[in-house]
Amino acid sequence: MGGCFSKPKPVEVKVELSLLEKEKEVDGLSPNGKASPFADSRPNGALGHGSDDDSTPLPLYHKPRDYVEASVCHVKDLENGQMREVDLGSGRALLIKEHGEFSAIAHKCPHYGAPLVKGVLSKGHVRCPWHGACFNIATGDLEDFPGLDSLPIFQVRVEKDKVIIRANKQALQSQKRSKPMARCSAVINSNTGFSHVLIIGSGPAALVCAETLRQEGFTDRIVMCTMDRHPPYDRPKLSKSLESTAEQLRLRSVEFLQDHDIELLTEKEAVAIDLKARSVIFEDGLRMEYKKLFIATGSKPKTMIYKGQDVENVFHLRTPDDANSIARLANNKNAVIVGTSFVGMEVAAALTDKAHSVSVIGIETVPFKHALGEKVGKAIMKLFEVNRVKFYMLNEVSEMVGQHGQLKEVALKSGKVLRADVCVIGAGSIPATGFLKQGGIHMDSRGFITVNKMMQTSADGVYAGGDVVVFPFPPRNNKKVNIPHWQMAHVHGRAAALSMMGRAAEIKTVPYFWSAMFGKTLRYAGYGEGFDDVIIQGDLDELRFVAFYTRSEEVVAVASMNYDPIVSRVAEVLGSGKTIKKRDVETGDISWLTDKGSQ
Repeated sequence: MGGCFSKPKPVEVKVELSLLEKEKEVDGLSPNGKASPFADSRPNGALGHGSDDDSTPLPLYHKPRDYVEASVCHVKDLENGQMREVDLGSGRALLIKEHGEFSAIAHKCPHYGAPLVKGVLSKGHVRCPWHGACFNIATGDLEDFPGLDSLPIFQVRVEKDKVIIRANKQALQSQKRSKPMARCSAVINSNTGFSHVLIIGSGPAALVCAETLRQEGFTDRIVMCTMDRHPPYDRPKLSKSLESTAEQLRLRSVEFLQDHDIELLTEKEAVAIDLKARSVIFEDGLRMEYKKLFIATGSKPKTMIYKGQDVENVFHLRTPDDANSIARLANNKNAVIVGTSFVGMEVAAALTDKAHSVSVIGIETVPFKHALGEKVGKAIMKLFEVNRVKFYMLNEVSEMVGQHGQLKEVALKSGKVLRADVCVIGAGSIPATGFLKQGGIHMDSRGFITVNKMMQTSADGVYAGGDVVVFPFPPRNNKKVNIPHWQMAHVHGRAAALSMMGRAAEIKTVPYFWSAMFGKTLRYAGYGEGFDDVIIQGDLDELRFVAFYTRSEEVVAVASMNYDPIVSRVAEVLGSGKTIKKRDVETGDISWLTDKGSQ
């Protein structure tokens, strides 16, 4: 990836602005934080590029010393459709040229810090190479998920064939910004048992719903209730980084939520809904009435039956506390993982450098066979075996025996006994909708809430999103599907919020998820359910490959390891409404999917 240029890279000139006191001028900002102190210069031909946004609300005036300015390249150094990461002295920015115009934005994705220069530039936005988030290059706004924050943008102008960037130092350092949000205009007593919008859950669907409402100008009360005792945190990291604390994983702080009038009630488990009274009843007796309700309770782990179930060393990984306990108990001990779900396998991988032994008991002979196909599954399984993970089949298990409050061992029918100082159940999940069974909201036979394209349930004023729903999926002719991805939950939260405000927008995202094991990341985009063939390019043995999943001669999904940014590239193609034919990827020549737009 990268372009070749005949001209040598020009010497960069960095100038920090410092004016005499009598010459200092202030940069007037509009209420939304936009600035245009270079109105008389030539920014880049687009009004939206002439602003400096911080990750936090800006004061009304900036001082010139808060900015840095640098000549970063010659005007001909970038061709249309190319990007370059440039150094401004106080930080780095991403310089982009598209349709003859330059723009500059933060160079890191605010989700996990991916270098956007390695991403995909297309039609006015850049897509993250790691997890597929999209950002508008003119405004910096987050256009597709995952993640919560947008990017700051920087002023660009051309003088004497030199491209010059002027940027706020704080924005360069933060590399992210939050969109402006409204506040609650009503005087609310926190003990009042009524909320204009009541949200059950605190995952990405719930959080994005609340933030989108505020971003869109909603000024009434929002209450978010969660079973968890922690503020919203990054759940996908739990199985990959077992020792991370809730503080390290948090998505938003309590202070952030308070500043934007999003009330968070922790350790509140919903037990029933009264649709007639438009209220939710919680386990502690609290009854909360609502005008609009958003259900985003997610999924819960499948349970297993075994002898001596009241034990302390068997975990269904749900919280940072669970993850921390697993890591502590596994230290130099014997760990058993039951189930080969992504969560179960990630935990197994994370424990190999901590535990004395790691054993995995699966239902399938090959992990991920259903999701990724047998060939990819076997290649990943080999990675685990190289790292001393032993595999067994669930039908080989005779019994799991607990004693004195501890699981002690897993006995196999062969007579072999697996020591189990800690056990993690990672056998999949089911929707957390038990409290709705008598509520009158329509669910399918598996317990998923059915919603329409506006995320509305069968009940008036009740919406749902995330892992808990089946929803109409346009690429499959609006067949109702369940896609339990972290990224998709963000999309549902935004769609529900817009629908509540009468601004419903069709879901056009491409599903995207990722998994990390032994320092290697698997990326996946699309919806591969029911695939009938897998076309693999690259080297499975070296785990440098791309796998195209096809259905009826069309590519419906793609997975890769060590092949960035091809998954984001495919997501971009599919997201544009184009079709990738099976024959297009069978030839072995996928150069048309290789990104050539960065340096």
